[in-house]
Amino acid sequence: MERVIDPSVLPQDDRRIRGASVSLSNLGKSYGSVTAVAGVSLDTRSGEFLTLLGPSGSGKSTTLMMIAGFETPTVGDIAIDGASVVAMPPYRRNIGMVFQNYALFPHLTVAENIGFPLKQRGVPKAERARLVSEALELVHLPGYGDRYPRQLSGGQQQRVAVARAIVFKPRLLLLDEPLGALDKQLRENLQLEMRRLHAELGITFILVTHDQDEALTMSDRIVVMNEGAVAQIGRPEDIYERPCNRFVAAFIGQSNFLPAVVCGLENGVVVAKCEGVTVRAATSLRPAIGAEVTLTIRPERLRFVDEFAEFGCPVNRMSVIVSEAVFAGERCRYLLKADGGASMVLKEATSAEVRRRAVGERAEIVWAVADTILV
Repeated sequence: MERVIDPSVLPQDDRRIRGASVSLSNLGKSYGSVTAVAGVSLDTRSGEFLTLLGPSGSGKSTTLMMIAGFETPTVGDIAIDGASVVAMPPYRRNIGMVFQNYALFPHLTVAENIGFPLKQRGVPKAERARLVSEALELVHLPGYGDRYPRQLSGGQQQRVAVARAIVFKPRLLLLDEPLGALDKQLRENLQLEMRRLHAELGITFILVTHDQDEALTMSDRIVVMNEGAVAQIGRPEDIYERPCNRFVAAFIGQSNFLPAVVCGLENGVVVAKCEGVTVRAATSLRPAIGAEVTLTIRPERLRFVDEFAEFGCPVNRMSVIVSEAVFAGERCRYLLKADGGASMVLKEATSAEVRRRAVGERAEIVWAVADTILV
């Protein structure tokens, strides 16, 4: 669910400001014969947390750099609050920017780093000090103003970089892999901090990342990019639950892919033959009878028949043999072999009451028809 805050319930001295809207129209960037971004069109709403997600070379960072003004589009337009900024230099766009390497000045203190954009804008010294102190409070680093970047941890440096990017109160903040250099636990903690900051400030965030978990955790909407183009746009739950194609299903989380042949339609549900059994898939697609299709199911949606509670909805069943069993803390990961030869992964939460499966054991698995996606 998207986070919506009613401005009428906010205190009068609240620091939230209205975020900028950003529109990309047929945006493209080529380097000679190489196309980095190919006709991207999308609209970012005011105050939204939008994430550009994709593998290396998908065009997400180039798109962000064009919004920032550090790259010039080959074709297309960029509008902020309805006004084109393609011909506008970066310093006039009034955009906050956080880079993966933080780009802090090593010879300046934390306070001087944060105050640098204010100094460049001619803000008086006393006002700079007040705004820097306010920014340090926002990122939970009060009292750190006299330290130097080398005296800070990676997570603290990241917070300083964010404070510097928001201290002049931009209406748009761009973040280029800002958590990529941090360890897993710190990265997960700071993901929640970024969500808190976004809710508190009210400005528009556009994040670039290749980390699927990061995108799912932090975003209002996700733009999945591949080979310079948009593959799918939607809320995190929509992208995960209803991937529009095989690339999105494989890139966002983990998926099982099973070949099948369409047998017919029943009440809007596709009926197919898969691994020697009949399975059903809830989909808006209407493939022809006899068509070869691919079904995808998330590993955590599969259940062993003797361990699942009744779904209360139509299910698919299949006989399998356990070919690999791996204990991974909170989950067990099983590699299963279907009678037709296809491999599947099942992820099951661990507990004292759940029986561990042995390699070579024959079992029956079950999953909801609604969790069977046609791609």
